[in-house]
Amino acid sequence: MIAKLGMSKTMILIGALMSFLLSVYLWFNGSKEQGLYVGLWVPSILSFGALLHAGEGSA
Repeated sequence: MIAKLGMSKTMILIGALMSFLLSVYLWFNGSKEQGLYVGLWVPSILSFGALLHAGEGSA
């Protein structure tokens, strides 16, 4: 599955996943404000990835 996605898409998804996991870690270890801040990175990373790959599939 990863080979089919391509390296840049895989890296974007890994970055978003790592951001999400760090956010959850911070939230449950008492740093709620920092957890919220890092949690806001997830949609930003995914939006950036969508912008980078916009128009790739059109011929």
